[in-house]
Amino acid sequence: MSQNQDIDKAIRLMAQKAKKAARTLISLSTETKNSLLRQMAAALEENQPFIQQENQKDLVAGQKKGLSAAMLDRLELSDKVMAGMIGGLLEVATLPDPVGEVLGLTKRPNGLMVGRMRVPLGVIGMIYESRPNVTVDAAALCLKAGNAIILRGGSEAIHSNLALAEVLQGVLVARGLDPAAIQVVPITDRAAVTVLLAQEEFIDLIIPRGGEGLIRSVCELSRIPVLKHYKGVCHIFVDKSGDLEQATPIIMNSKTQRPGVCNALEGLLIHREIAAGYLPIIAKELGQAGVELRGCLESVALVPSITPAQASDWGTEFLDLILCVKVVGSLDEAMTYMAEYGSQHTEVIITEDYSHAQRFLAEVDASTVMVNASTRFNDGGQLGLGAEIGISTTKLHAYGPMGLEELTAKKFIVYGAGQVRS
Repeated sequence: MSQNQDIDKAIRLMAQKAKKAARTLISLSTETKNSLLRQMAAALEENQPFIQQENQKDLVAGQKKGLSAAMLDRLELSDKVMAGMIGGLLEVATLPDPVGEVLGLTKRPNGLMVGRMRVPLGVIGMIYESRPNVTVDAAALCLKAGNAIILRGGSEAIHSNLALAEVLQGVLVARGLDPAAIQVVPITDRAAVTVLLAQEEFIDLIIPRGGEGLIRSVCELSRIPVLKHYKGVCHIFVDKSGDLEQATPIIMNSKTQRPGVCNALEGLLIHREIAAGYLPIIAKELGQAGVELRGCLESVALVPSITPAQASDWGTEFLDLILCVKVVGSLDEAMTYMAEYGSQHTEVIITEDYSHAQRFLAEVDASTVMVNASTRFNDGGQLGLGAEIGISTTKLHAYGPMGLEELTAKKFIVYGAGQVRS
């Protein structure tokens, strides 16, 4: 048997096992799931030396491969990261369980009672890069929502991910449950991803997390529905009625707190009527924080230190201390710009005009639309979901940060009393 045939057989078997395991999770009570999550937290703590020993193998291999310091930092399961994973499991155990919730039960004219019930999606395939803590976070959320999960992390984290899966599976086995509910693909060959994305018979949803290249590749290859966001090109529009004292800390936080994340600010739009007075002020603040500004000709005329933007700068996700600046003449012009250059991630208006705020909320098409707040709040924990498995900028079936509810679907349920259709 060829290597490709071996990979095909191994991945297909994993998918089949996950499908079978998913059926056993449906009947688990909330109490049982919460107990499992607490046990998993204790198991991570107990097995921390083993997990960090395996993680060290990945770190040594990464250094030999010449991974950047930032990549190695994301890869390391430090004491702080371990504490975060353990805390995450305990946090998910406290969240409301969406499974089984009945919504909108109504009585039809013929006496039928019709409602919708939240149910698990089934089997989730997760494809991600670098951070091994994603393994635990994703497994916890999927377990609480009653889904089996197949995790395919990057080859640079293979020892770490397998060690984490071993510990989590050990808890399932000890409780008499199917360990196939949480699986990590042990194959580093990229062919494994291609095979995984062809298992539409067994896997219900694919969630990729990583750079735009990875996500586009997954979308091109997958036969399974993919929940995704390609990039985070987030904007703030400072309206002419905006509170400028409020605007400055919002902009600074959005851009400089963590410039390398998907909810960081990438484009700043300023209304023409306030640009001459406000743009020099915010440009100075940003410059002192090390932010390079690239702007339209009008903004360059107002602040000569701004570099004229190239056509390729507009709509770019810099993930760095670089920011595009544009002067616009109206709310409509700002919204048109966002529609052309945004990525449906996060858009913000700073305004004291109620009608402008309401129009912005209603008309701007993004997964999170905000008034007078930092883009950095587009995060599951910050928005009250408790935890998230990722952010979707598609609308089927979730839009925005995905928490427990977004890992379920709604099926119709009907209570009858002998009715037949005439």
